[in-house]
Amino acid sequence: MPKCPAIFVLLLCFALFGCERNDSDASFETYQQRLASVLEVPAPAAPKTQPPPLPDIRDLILPIEEIRIGLLDAYELRKCGLFQLIAERNSTLGKLQDKTRQMRYELLFMDGLEYCLSTLPEDSDLRPQLEQFHALKRRQLPRYLWNMLTTGEEWRRQLNLFTHAFPLDSFPGATENQEAMRFLQHIHQIITRGETLPPKQAEGLLHHQAAIHTFRYFGQLVYSLARASDWLNASTRLLETHESGVICGANRNQRQAEYLSNVFYQFYAVDLQPYLAELDSQYQQIQVPLRILLNPPPELSPRFTPYYDYYLAGQLYQDYRQAILSHVRFWQRTFKRCRIKVGLQHQSN
Repeated sequence: MPKCPAIFVLLLCFALFGCERNDSDASFETYQQRLASVLEVPAPAAPKTQPPPLPDIRDLILPIEEIRIGLLDAYELRKCGLFQLIAERNSTLGKLQDKTRQMRYELLFMDGLEYCLSTLPEDSDLRPQLEQFHALKRRQLPRYLWNMLTTGEEWRRQLNLFTHAFPLDSFPGATENQEAMRFLQHIHQIITRGETLPPKQAEGLLHHQAAIHTFRYFGQLVYSLARASDWLNASTRLLETHESGVICGANRNQRQAEYLSNVFYQFYAVDLQPYLAELDSQYQQIQVPLRILLNPPPELSPRFTPYYDYYLAGQLYQDYRQAILSHVRFWQRTFKRCRIKVGLQHQSN
């Protein structure tokens, strides 16, 4: 049997997670190793990043009272077109719908129900029951939306932590997720105002579900933020620990300080700083709709609040911004002390 070409084995290895170091992780590590080399000290071990996970489905799902309409009553709804929708929902396939299609059904049902109420005679025996259903369904819609987002397969997949940081110049799923979450925010606003979503817009749920299917965007984004924070904090500790040993200034040998500044510009300013800025921008965009959509219901608050506080209410982002600020302040302080002009690079070592 012929042996596989070496290049094939190499390409296969690159295609698998774990065979190739994520290049943002590798860039942070290279940056830290170069700093340690200039400082003539051992490079610290790579930091461990363990942010809190998304709670289990059983801890997030909201119970929803089921509404049943008798077949004879439902038959009367043929005149306003609601009977067929109910029949499809009660079919074998209808009962197996995923959370997205359940949400779509509820939105279509509300639209059809309001049309029926507008066309039924005032003295119809069915009107009181439909009005009762309408009021109950209106209260239930936010719960259906919550269950879809936190327990539906494709949507929950986005929120689950994905422990591979984004590459430096690639953020798969960003556009699809940003658009999907803005769409869900729009639905949330409609529901909150007590309005009804047009049927054509309800169909958008299926489009966005399909668009995000192959990604793990938000879970990867927040892990990337946490991972970057840990790397930056580790590098800042390394620099601050040996700060007093960096001799520079007037009438001093500036070689070590100049080498350090070269490492800063070549590895941090060129590669890492744009990456950190892009993570910041993407997080701020998606945080806005998700803070609204994932504001925990009171009965789930104790179980979901740790996730919400860390990822959406500001703790992770504050830690991230502080890690960047602390790192940049070290360099500002060092450049000033060593009289190194910002933007000036010296010959590399």
